[in-house]
Amino acid sequence: MHLKNLTFTGFKRFTDFKVDGIPETARLIVLGGPNGSGKSSVFDGLKTWHWAHGGQGHAWDETYGTKVGSQPVAWSQHVSVEFHEPIPTGQDERKRLVYVRSAFRNEADFNIGGITRLASPLDQPKVRRLIDTDVSVSDNYQRLILQTLDGIYSDDLPADMTRLQLRDRIIGRVRDALGQVFQDLQLEGVGGVTVGSDSVGTFYFSKGTARRFLYKYLSAGEKACFDLILDAVVKSEYFDNSIWCIDEPETHLNTRIQNTLLATIFDLVPANSQLVIASHSIGFMRKAWEIEKATPGLVAFIDMHGHDFDSPVSLKPVKPSRELWTRTLDVALGDLAQLMAPERIVLCEGRPNRGAGDARAEFDANCYRTIFASEFPETDFMSVGSSSEVSQDRLETGKTIQTIASGTSVVRLIDRDLRNEGEVAQLLEGGVRVLSRRHIEAFLMDDEVIDALCEHVGEAARAGEIKNIRDGAIAASVQRGNDPDDWKSAAGEFFIGTRRALTLTSSGSNWHAFATETLAPLLQPGMRVYDDLKQDIFGRRP
Repeated sequence: MHLKNLTFTGFKRFTDFKVDGIPETARLIVLGGPNGSGKSSVFDGLKTWHWAHGGQGHAWDETYGTKVGSQPVAWSQHVSVEFHEPIPTGQDERKRLVYVRSAFRNEADFNIGGITRLASPLDQPKVRRLIDTDVSVSDNYQRLILQTLDGIYSDDLPADMTRLQLRDRIIGRVRDALGQVFQDLQLEGVGGVTVGSDSVGTFYFSKGTARRFLYKYLSAGEKACFDLILDAVVKSEYFDNSIWCIDEPETHLNTRIQNTLLATIFDLVPANSQLVIASHSIGFMRKAWEIEKATPGLVAFIDMHGHDFDSPVSLKPVKPSRELWTRTLDVALGDLAQLMAPERIVLCEGRPNRGAGDARAEFDANCYRTIFASEFPETDFMSVGSSSEVSQDRLETGKTIQTIASGTSVVRLIDRDLRNEGEVAQLLEGGVRVLSRRHIEAFLMDDEVIDALCEHVGEAARAGEIKNIRDGAIAASVQRGNDPDDWKSAAGEFFIGTRRALTLTSSGSNWHAFATETLAPLLQPGMRVYDDLKQDIFGRRP
């Protein structure tokens, strides 16, 4: 089945909302938009329509489904759906028209002590509303066991199938799909559930040197992927001519995994079915775009950004454009969207921006940005945390940026700190650039910068005095137990002494403001200290 047109009248957040012209060729529909834009309401609407047209699990709730203040209509008239194909007339065929997964899918642990044949999901769907908990792994464990056992007695399977072939007929598909997403994670099999069994009734996995560990030890992201993959394999037997709806499949997943998972789920959904995802994830959006580029017409994007659903709204599928990606990036990454895909991003140390009023956020990035603005306008800088967070890209910021804009190069830069030559060489070999001085303060308080400062304020003759203030601040810092090259610890005292000596005004109220607004602009091409810093970051000299 393939959706063509959708209409919502007085339903949830929609007064009069239409989606028209979904092409018959679309096997994937992406509902894009920020939280609160109505993506999940579309899925609730499909469930409501399904109840009125043969779907099981009817649970209409007037207070949940009807938009407050809208004109009263019968519950079955709130949503209408048109398919490209005729609606089946058979009862079982109608039951399978719509399948929905809510965003609340986490199942932390389970241990099945005995197998019970569960009711068909066609007759007892897990999700009635998109706010319902959708814990399915343990149920699917039992369905997988039973489907495997049923295969032993099935006339549709060859009589000479081996035990391994019978076992891997279903679980092998799960194992292969999981391996596409996590190359280092392998599904070993299932534990026994019979009396006297020496294994636990759950799934077993291997990773690296760890063998046959329990499902509960998987990370949240691994569980999220496994859940969706397992469900797609098990439920494809039931929903083989259906609209598959998955709300926020990106939960717990980083961008790289999102990209691979979408391709995997897309392949698992039965060929006669249509996959619909609601997402604000750049990973899923990017992969969907790649699928569409490879086979035009295979993906339909519905952009739900910025619409007033209190008024009539009519949408058609949109072509992926720079504007769409900019809005997606803005939703997914917030302030990072302002980067607008420069040619190069330098990830550096420093506290990431926590919002308005965080004056000390992105100190290093702001300094570098100011220093190199004229020579490297195509480069932007971003403070992402500690040296380990930069060098290992723990937040996967670099991967995220390159997923959005494949032409953007990412440089990782950390302070020298206490590292010796061997440690620096190892980092450089691993692609991480290291400052030649302990930290940015050692460049900002350099003799040449002090000379430029004094000349800038008309006190060139007093440069020696200011250098003595700096040296005195460093000596006092050493007396407090700090290292001689730890100029950061002396920076505050240097600022106070310099401001008083030169009677500076409007130069910043603290060291961070003084450094970014007064000193950084003075560090210019032609200075030795500029060339040293340029070499550290960009690896080039004039």
